[in-house]
Amino acid sequence: MIKIDFRIGYGALPLTGQDAWGPPSDREGAIKVLRRAVDLGVALIDTADSYGLGANEELIAEALHPYPDGLLIATKTGRTRPSPGEWGVLGRPDYVKQQAELSRRRLRVDRIDLFQLHRVDPSVPFEDQIGCLRELRDAGVINHIGLSEVDVEQLERARSIVEIASVQNRYNYLDRRHDNVIDYCERHGIAFLPWRPIDETFRDYRIKQAAKDLSATPAQVALAWLLQRSPVVTPIPGTSSVEHLVENCAAALLEPPLLD
Repeated sequence: MIKIDFRIGYGALPLTGQDAWGPPSDREGAIKVLRRAVDLGVALIDTADSYGLGANEELIAEALHPYPDGLLIATKTGRTRPSPGEWGVLGRPDYVKQQAELSRRRLRVDRIDLFQLHRVDPSVPFEDQIGCLRELRDAGVINHIGLSEVDVEQLERARSIVEIASVQNRYNYLDRRHDNVIDYCERHGIAFLPWRPIDETFRDYRIKQAAKDLSATPAQVALAWLLQRSPVVTPIPGTSSVEHLVENCAAALLEPPLLD
């Protein structure tokens, strides 16, 4: 299992332009957010080659390279951006290998810490996509392999080909479709990185009441609930605000009552 010392990660998607197209309008502000995240102890930063068409990876390198010990940079491939607002899926092995090399250059690393398949491409044999990731690992291009938006059956099939270090699925207090995936990950020592970990949970009356009782914010309660859900869970909330970043990280210190 990948080692993550501080269990609130950071999702860098908000540090892009409108519709996640190109670089952020406030580049200096974005760099401040990334550097503050590291100062707060964040040990995992998640990005993708499709975020800002590669600009997000370049921004992370500009802000943080050379990366401090203990900081894991995770990136993803397998989604394309035909135009602003559009997202495609492409998992051909030649494309995945090309993107791994481009991500490595943009992040300024010899080997990518955690390389994740952003989506499974239904038009490409599953075994070919996972086998390509194994080849990249064996060649020293990547260290750990992760998958995104997969079910237990897909996870088991992938693990029959190569070791899987992490799963990144949408999951939060109100969206628990992947409960069985978390349980599987916990049994097998696989990190689970929920994206959209807050989403609309701050509107839920149970979350709001718990926040009131604890003198915390609803976002903090939603994140703390995820940390309670399983020891393998590391939420990756994203924000372009230093204030919200500090608020999110403080959730690691919260001990909320168990919620239904």
